[in-house]
Amino acid sequence: MRVATSRAAVTAAALAALAPRAATACAVCFGAADSAMTHGMNNAILALLGIVGLVQIGFVALFLRFRQRSKRLRERRESLHLIQGGMH
Repeated sequence: MRVATSRAAVTAAALAALAPRAATACAVCFGAADSAMTHGMNNAILALLGIVGLVQIGFVALFLRFRQRSKRLRERRESLHLIQGGMH
């Protein structure tokens, strides 16, 4: 299994070295700011950052809800203590 994987890696590296045209960088890497690919890449980055932000907001809301429920449960539990000390 290791031999096949290393053989495939060597073959891919050899093909990339023999065909440098296929291994060239895209318009984004060359710095073409007005390229359609650059605009698409920027939009994709913003979309992914938006998703990550929404997930983080969800986690914060979840823990705030846990805190709120815990506080309400503690208040309810304390309101049920009628007799201090109880039975022994």
